[in-house]
Amino acid sequence: MRRPTITPPPVWLRDIVSDLKAALQFSTRLPIGGWISGDRVDFAQMVWAIPIAGAIVGLIGALVYSLAQALGLAPVPSAALSVVATMLTTGCLHEDGLADTVDGFGGGRSRDDKLEIMRDSRVGTYGTCALILSVLLRASAIASLAMPALVTPALIAAHAASRATMPIGMWLVPPARNDGLSAAAGSVSRRSFGIASALGIAALVLAFGLAAGIVLTVLLLFVIGGMARLCIKQIGGQTGDVLGALEQVSEIIILLAAAAR
Repeated sequence: MRRPTITPPPVWLRDIVSDLKAALQFSTRLPIGGWISGDRVDFAQMVWAIPIAGAIVGLIGALVYSLAQALGLAPVPSAALSVVATMLTTGCLHEDGLADTVDGFGGGRSRDDKLEIMRDSRVGTYGTCALILSVLLRASAIASLAMPALVTPALIAAHAASRATMPIGMWLVPPARNDGLSAAAGSVSRRSFGIASALGIAALVLAFGLAAGIVLTVLLLFVIGGMARLCIKQIGGQTGDVLGALEQVSEIIILLAAAAR
C-alpha cells in the first residue's frame, strides 16, 4: 500500500515560521529549539517578527499578573511579579542594553571611552539607577491599572510596540562599531521595517483605540528621533545596547500612557 505523498509547505510559509522562531530565540529564553533553516539567521531580515515575540512576552507578564490577582495579591506585588516574569522571559536582554547605554553615555569622555564602557559587562552607578527607575516606573504603571482586563492589553501593546522601535532605529542610524550585533545584522530591509512598524501601530491601536494609538505612535517617533540624535552625537551610531535602551524607554512610555488614561 502506497503512503500518501505529503506536500511540503510553500517556501514563503517556511520563511515566515523561521523568522518567527528566530525572533523568539533572540528575544526570549523560551525553549524554542534550533533554527529551522540552518544555523545562521539573517537578523536584519527577521526583525519584522520581533514585535510578535514582544507580544508573547507581554502576554506572559499579563498571565502572571492575573494569576497573582487570583491568588489574592494586591496590585503592587502583582505588578512586581509581572515585571519579574517578563525579565526572566527575556533574560533581561533589553535591561542590559539600557544599563550599558546609560553607563557609557554618562561615564565616558570620548567616543571610544563610551563604547568601551558599553562593552564592559559590569554595571556602574548610572546603569544601576537607570535599571531601578525602569523597574519602578513599569511596576507602578501596571499596578495603577489594577484590573487584569486593563493590564493585559497594555502589557501586550507595550512589549510589542516598544520592540517595533528597534528595526526603525536600525533603519535610521548606522552601526557605531564594525563588530557587534548591529554591525553583524546589516541593513534592515524595507519589508522588515514596514511590517514591524505596522505591527507596532496595530498593537497600539488595538489596545488604546485609534486616536490614542496615533498619538502614541507620534510620541514614539519623537522618542526614536531623539534617541537617534543622541546616539549619533555620543558614539556616532547605534549599537545593540542602544536598541535595548530604546525598547526600554518606549515600553515605559506606553505603560505610563496606559496608566494616565
